[in-house]
Amino acid sequence: MCKSKIVAYKIIDYFIFTLLLILLFIFILRPIYSIIRTSFILDGQFTLDVYRNLFSNNIRLIKNSLFVATLTTIISVVISVNVAIYASLSKGKVRKILILLLMLTMISPPFLSSLAYIKLFGRRGFITHELLGLALNTYGWQGIVSMQSLSTSSMNAFILIGIINRIDKDIIKSSLDLGASTSYTIRSIILPMMKPGILNVALLTFVRSLSDFGTPMTIGGAFNVLATQAYLNVIAYSKMELAAAICVLILIPAVIAFTQYRIFTRKNILYVQNTVTNDMFNKDADESIEVSGFLWKFIQIFTSLYLFTMIIQYLTIFLTAITKYSHGEMYFTLEHFIHLRKYLSDSFIRSIAYGFITGIGGGVLSFFISYYVEIRKFRASRLIDFVVTLPSIVPGVFMGIAYILAFNNKPLELTGTSAIVILNIMFRQLPSNTRIYNANLSQLGPELADAGKDLGAPSIYIVKDIIFPMSKTAFMTNFVNNFKNTMTTVGAIIFLIYPGKKLAILEMFSAIREGKYGVGAAASVMIIFITLTINLLMSRLIMRCKNVC
Repeated sequence: MCKSKIVAYKIIDYFIFTLLLILLFIFILRPIYSIIRTSFILDGQFTLDVYRNLFSNNIRLIKNSLFVATLTTIISVVISVNVAIYASLSKGKVRKILILLLMLTMISPPFLSSLAYIKLFGRRGFITHELLGLALNTYGWQGIVSMQSLSTSSMNAFILIGIINRIDKDIIKSSLDLGASTSYTIRSIILPMMKPGILNVALLTFVRSLSDFGTPMTIGGAFNVLATQAYLNVIAYSKMELAAAICVLILIPAVIAFTQYRIFTRKNILYVQNTVTNDMFNKDADESIEVSGFLWKFIQIFTSLYLFTMIIQYLTIFLTAITKYSHGEMYFTLEHFIHLRKYLSDSFIRSIAYGFITGIGGGVLSFFISYYVEIRKFRASRLIDFVVTLPSIVPGVFMGIAYILAFNNKPLELTGTSAIVILNIMFRQLPSNTRIYNANLSQLGPELADAGKDLGAPSIYIVKDIIFPMSKTAFMTNFVNNFKNTMTTVGAIIFLIYPGKKLAILEMFSAIREGKYGVGAAASVMIIFITLTINLLMSRLIMRCKNVC
């Protein structure tokens, strides 16, 4: 190959790497800097007046937020621990239904729990009004805590299930074979091994509760929290400096949660690798474990109640979407879906289009980042890896307001455009996307690229003909994640969408806020259907790709 081509390929290689650095600086570091700067700089001068105002005039909101977040964390952890133990140790149809339901909640839009709560326990709720004849005011902190606990338990249970699955099942079997009861084995072996994961889940739940503004706005009534105040400061009052200060305050526990997570992963790297290896070579790893005893019965009953609650929730949403009340009677109707077709069709088309763009664009972007970190191992690889993880630290509210502040003026004025929404979603998903690619590329190793170089192939051909074709499964997995998050994310993009350019999930949020519960339920059913269809199609492609490979 002639020297001119080699030089050209090297220039392209370094251009791509430099471009990645610029993009990470502009769309991750700059927004974070902008929001922190806004909270401390007023009229060009450094000041703490915004924070003094925040603590003096909004102390009640701070107490409300901490109270709700603490209670939600406790309840969610209790639920997720019981569900995770049951799903990991049991067998049969109930376990399969539970796993499928947990997976369904992963692709469901937020506020489903809140909508179901309103329909069942609201002032005109089916249970409170129709069955019990009560006229209770069920709005307030009780509803917020209940719905946040339910909505966060599914993700927490998935995380804990993954931790339990890494425990060598021979340890559990040995305990039972030596005469220990199931209750003793759970208390003395399983729960202690779950402690780091439980701490991580608790911190993540605490942060998610603090940054959630949708649930308090929907069913909080007069009970306000910091996140709702941040939303109102931007949307209603245009007090950007106060909203920025609230976001920075919410960021503190998020940073603590992230630090604890990194410590946990570093301490457990060897343990995780060993348990994964044992599972791969242990023929009995998938055998069911015989369990019994009082504690196991309690876990069964507790999980069954959770499963029943979740089924009732989804049935309530579905029935709300296809029924309507008139003169005290419920009758079947497709009016809500017709309303969607007439008025919200553009929003669904826009959501699907954004989903495909973020799926493809985010997949390509995260691939190149992982390639330079895992395969090329440039000097700046550690710095890139750190910057990429930052979006996983900051809450959605923080990143939404940060993008407004960073891209509201020239030379990069993106506010009000489709680009700012797509870019926000893409860079918010970078941490999870790059982790999937890193896991895939770490198995390939840099040796594969070195072998290509030894045969005279330039880096661009190694990427195009070797690395990327062997990363198709990871690419499709990331596409599904990006598409799903585009269809269901609210926290960040609600600050970035202009009227007339709403996505389906925001139309659903607006419908619920306006009391159009049937339309909101119909929108949620359509979002679930679209997301589930894409998931199933891509899952088939992933399986086909694995079989071919």
